[in-house]
Amino acid sequence: MFSNSGNNLQKRTMTQQLLNALRTAIVTLTVATAAWSCGTHPLPYTTIEGNALGTFVVVKYSGEITQDEVIALIRNTDSEAIASMSIFDENSLLSRVNRNLTDSLDSHITYNIELASRYYELSNGAYDITVRPLTEAWGFAQKRASEAEPNVDSLLEFVGMEKMRIEQGRIVKSDSRLQIDLNSIAKGYVVDLVAAKLDEAHVEDYMINIGGEIRCRGRNNSGNIWSIGIETPYDGNMSSDAIEKIITVDNCAVATSGNYRRFYLDSAGRKVAHTIDPHTGYSAVSDLLSATVVAPTCAEADAAATMFMAMGSEGGALELAQRCEQEYGWRYYFIYADGEAYRIECSEEYR
Repeated sequence: MFSNSGNNLQKRTMTQQLLNALRTAIVTLTVATAAWSCGTHPLPYTTIEGNALGTFVVVKYSGEITQDEVIALIRNTDSEAIASMSIFDENSLLSRVNRNLTDSLDSHITYNIELASRYYELSNGAYDITVRPLTEAWGFAQKRASEAEPNVDSLLEFVGMEKMRIEQGRIVKSDSRLQIDLNSIAKGYVVDLVAAKLDEAHVEDYMINIGGEIRCRGRNNSGNIWSIGIETPYDGNMSSDAIEKIITVDNCAVATSGNYRRFYLDSAGRKVAHTIDPHTGYSAVSDLLSATVVAPTCAEADAAATMFMAMGSEGGALELAQRCEQEYGWRYYFIYADGEAYRIECSEEYR
């Protein structure tokens, strides 16, 4: 349910629609959660929140727009996201593209493919939105993993963004079996769409948190810039109470990716995590436990955090993060395993 703090207003229909949309966008149960400090001059704020199906939505804002108007704009954004990018709705445009029923793309899919292509090049192919056959085979995309180890070599034949391109609004595949999965970027993109609509409504102070992907503008209810907590990345941590670090952000977005929630142990006791290395077809497991990225948009932060996890410590994630900070102004907070403790590599301002 969604509620206005103090009124407990039930919004069941909207909840189901929104959570369906969030399911289409989730690639990780990420590890950022909003925190607010106490102040002496609180601002009038409205909070809309809900939780179901293992994810959550929080929109906290101060402005002239009403609660019902905010719920309506989320509902409309939700409907657009499902119709366009869902890999779980067989009638969505992306699902039909994946089944080769159409080659036409809309603006949502086109934007995300083009952004993903930049990250594919930045990471030398470690970030790849065509890995769905592999994530599905390993049991991370609705379908359960088989008892036997997947035939990775056969699946890799039709994985790789170099096997696709966009020409005049249409997708061209060099292998018809190629499938696109935007889960590693779409949740952040949905946050950006909601933020854009709040901007259009002249809302100057807000925080949007969809399943841990966050975008902030202006000031919180204490009159300060927003504080974001980065969770402690121990295996199985499902609580937002275990916070490793609190950072402050101003008019930007935050996303975190990690391999400590969505994983299982195979018959040999090896960890199989949801982030897949498209070069090998196997889990990208390294001593990099979580990667947090602060960027201008949530789509950028979402995809970048996944990219760094896919690269891992041995793939040059830290070196690329440092380069991206210089070139694009991104900031980063990486948590590594270091024996029984953690090692932190981060932007100077977070030390």
